[in-house]
Amino acid sequence: MTPQQTEGPYFVDEKLNRSDIRSDPGDGLVKDGVPLQLTLRVSQIGNTGCTPRANAIVDIWHCDALGVYSDVTDPGFSTVGKKFLRGYQVTDGNGTVQFTTNYPGWYQGRTVHIHFKVRTDAASAQSYEFTSQLYFDDSITDQVHTQTPYVSKGQRNLKNTGDGIFQDGGEQMLLKVIKTNLGYAATFDIGLQMA
Repeated sequence: MTPQQTEGPYFVDEKLNRSDIRSDPGDGLVKDGVPLQLTLRVSQIGNTGCTPRANAIVDIWHCDALGVYSDVTDPGFSTVGKKFLRGYQVTDGNGTVQFTTNYPGWYQGRTVHIHFKVRTDAASAQSYEFTSQLYFDDSITDQVHTQTPYVSKGQRNLKNTGDGIFQDGGEQMLLKVIKTNLGYAATFDIGLQMA
């Protein structure tokens, strides 16, 4: 089973059904960063094994290359009204969604991560919500963060093992990232025990 982790302070239910989350729908500006193709496969764990979970809503959100989240107020920034690097999709018959995004940056107190939330139909008696975070191998992050625009923020001060949230199951949430001709790609299987 996939371990749950904290939602954190920056979830905003924007209801943005889209696969490419790099742009802000208000002004069309695309956030700079190294492209990341993220595929998530959601399965329901039952007594007889795993079955793909179709029609689940999967949200992802994360900070930009400089550690800034959209549509929030923080001591270091205010991006209220912006909606970059946020979105959701509905899983297909194979329980799969695919997002085009950027490799995340970093901010004080956290290692590099992507938040996600899986929700099933709230109108049914079987509604369910699951929230967790995905992480990256520190050596790959170190390589990515030497590039523009990440390098302008400076060296990050926290790696995976120093992050308190990562320490609570994060090893199971590490993405297996591969290099592509456009940037990086990763696929992650999410197993939910919903009963």
